[in-house]
Amino acid sequence: MNLDPESFGKVAVLFGGTSAEREVSLMSGTGVLAALRARGVDAHAFDPAERDLVELQREGFARCFIALHGRHGEDGTVQGALELLGIPYTGSGVMASSVAMDKVMTKRIWQADGLPTPKYVRLAADQQNLEQIRVVPDVLGLPLIVKPPREGSSIGVTKVNGYSDMQDAVTLSAKYDPDVLCEEFIEGEEVTCAVLGNGRGAHALPVVRIAAPEGAYDYQNKYFTDDVKYHCPSGLAADEEREIQRIVVAAYQQLGCRGWGRADLMIRASDRKAFLLEMNTSPGMTSHSLVPMSARAAGIAYEDLCLRVLASASLDSRGVD
Repeated sequence: MNLDPESFGKVAVLFGGTSAEREVSLMSGTGVLAALRARGVDAHAFDPAERDLVELQREGFARCFIALHGRHGEDGTVQGALELLGIPYTGSGVMASSVAMDKVMTKRIWQADGLPTPKYVRLAADQQNLEQIRVVPDVLGLPLIVKPPREGSSIGVTKVNGYSDMQDAVTLSAKYDPDVLCEEFIEGEEVTCAVLGNGRGAHALPVVRIAAPEGAYDYQNKYFTDDVKYHCPSGLAADEEREIQRIVVAAYQQLGCRGWGRADLMIRASDRKAFLLEMNTSPGMTSHSLVPMSARAAGIAYEDLCLRVLASASLDSRGVD
């Protein structure tokens, strides 16, 4: 992998965007931009909410670091535009980005490949009447989780403890996505595990164990408080950590991810079985973010992580540079 800053040419750091995660993306992109410049990269800020992507080609950008999160950034749309413009970009390609952004499609693929993920019920827009909503707890048990399948950063997520809470939870989720994902609640510890690389060369970084106040690892606690405790090294038994890393690499490969990504999981307290929740193909890079924390535990500084991710920029049509 060539890490010579001059070899990258003029680089655009894409951040901001139009999704519900814009604020987080602005924080991620600001950090990435500063890191790349600190390593001598000719990096420039580019907010797709304010500028047309075709300007990337007009202004001679050689590659893009995608620090966008959520829709129109992590869902294959920007990736498709960059494919048409012929500008290599970081992270997964069009198909893997699109599939991973949809938690229902992701779960279907993982289930087909025998990977563990919580049971779920999908409520399409025409399946959200009171009668259909009320039977979901009968299928999944209580408590359960209700969330929009194509959002991130815990936006629109509710932990439902009783039948009477279902309607409000579905209504909240539907504000962000016409479909609603209802998911079995896994009681236990939350962990996350990052992956770097491509295909058979993909490898997992150290696992991060998350200890949130009263289990509330929500949007506010993720980004704007210091109440959540992160443990890396995780403190898990060595065999547990290895199994989580194995599952995550398999999940990454089955979705066709490349460059980098991060999977979120729950470890069930009753039997210590790990369950995959989702795959992030454009992970956060803020001061609270978990991929930099995991990389640091593996001896990779934040600036060097950004450089490595940038070096992996590619196009679906050309493969990895």
